Amino acid sequence: MDIKWLGHSCFLLKGKGGTIITDPCHPDTGYRLAGPKADIVTVSHFHPGHSYIEGVAGGAKEIKSPGEYEIGGTFITGVSVFHDNEKGGLRGKNTVYITELDDITLCHLGDLGHPLGPQLVEELGDIHILFLPVGEVSTIPVDTAVEIVRQLAPLIVIPMHYRTEVVTRELSPVDKFLEKMRIREPEAKPSLSVTSSTLPGSTQVVVLSPA
Repeated sequence: MDIKWLGHSCFLLKGKGGTIITDPCHPDTGYRLAGPKADIVTVSHFHPGHSYIEGVAGGAKEIKSPGEYEIGGTFITGVSVFHDNEKGGLRGKNTVYITELDDITLCHLGDLGHPLGPQLVEELGDIHILFLPVGEVSTIPVDTAVEIVRQLAPLIVIPMHYRTEVVTRELSPVDKFLEKMRIREPEAKPSLSVTSSTLPGSTQVVVLSPA
């Protein structure tokens, strides 16, 4: 499986079972999608930075709500959570997506806005790759992000939704999360290629540079 970060919370996941784009971002975020093609596009919530489906080439199956989906051998489960710590009272709901692709389990948290309780941790299950928001604004504080890594114990953590040179929003930089995780000066990779047999034995943080 090849994973590329297209900016903000948008990733291109290309596996033998198909191609998925998560949370396509509007150009107002500072990132411009170049009409990527995909079999499936997932949307965690309907804020422009996460639901710019027009930026994806036509024909993709759109998944925009909680539920269980099977598309061309890819299994996706959407779990309903909240976009804030007041049960949606401030920013509404958010959908976390668990994806089974090429024998790898991926979890995209979208703009999760609250800590994970024991029931939700159990529902999410064993995660190989976690896409984790670390920019704090409109989502979880960085201390909560670190706690979620501890709770879910994924094998790979890929930070998302943070300030970069091109982002137009006031988000925290990824450095704040890395410092909390006691990771110093990681080298940003243009992409990540991984198979079920090459997954690490313990949690690693992989920082991607936007494609």
